Amino acid sequence: MAADPLVELAERLQARCTALDLTVATGESCTGGLVAHALTEVPGSSAYVRGGIVAYANEVKTALLGVPADVLEAHGAVSAQVAVAMAEGARDRLGTDLGVGVTGVAGPDGGTAEKPVGLVYIAVAGLGAPIVRRYLWAGDRSANKRDSAVAAIELLLAQVAASPHGGAA
Repeated sequence: MAADPLVELAERLQARCTALDLTVATGESCTGGLVAHALTEVPGSSAYVRGGIVAYANEVKTALLGVPADVLEAHGAVSAQVAVAMAEGARDRLGTDLGVGVTGVAGPDGGTAEKPVGLVYIAVAGLGAPIVRRYLWAGDRSANKRDSAVAAIELLLAQVAASPHGGAA
C-alpha cells in the first residue's frame, strides 16, 4: 500500500521544524481538525505541534482565536482576512512560531455565487509577513477538506523554506 501523501507532507514538515526548533499551531474551520490530525499522525509530532483550535462557528473564531468581530462582519468568515486572523490567533494563543488558518466552504451546500462551494482561504503567520492563498476546489466535501489540508501543510513548508531559518524544504 502506498504511503498517504498527506502524512508524507507532515513528515517533511516535522523534519524541517524539528531541525530548526520551530513550533506550529492550527486554527481550522472547514477542515475540522484534519490538518492537526495529519500532523499528529507522524510519531514524534509532539516535538513541534503545540495544538490546534477547530473554530467552526464565528463566535468560536472570535472567542478562541481572537478573530475581530468587525473583520468577520466586513469580510465574512470565508475570506483572506479571516484566514490570516485565524493563523495569527492560533500562533498567538498557543505560543508558537507558526500558525496556520483554514476557512472555506467544504460543501456540498453553503456556497453562494460570491463564495461558491470549494472556496478556501489558507494563511500562515510567523517567520515574516503572513501569507494567504485562495483555492477553489472542485471535489466533494471530503476531497475539498483533504485538498485544503494538503495545501495548508504545503504552505507551512513554503513559509519555513522562505524564512531565514529555512533553506530548501
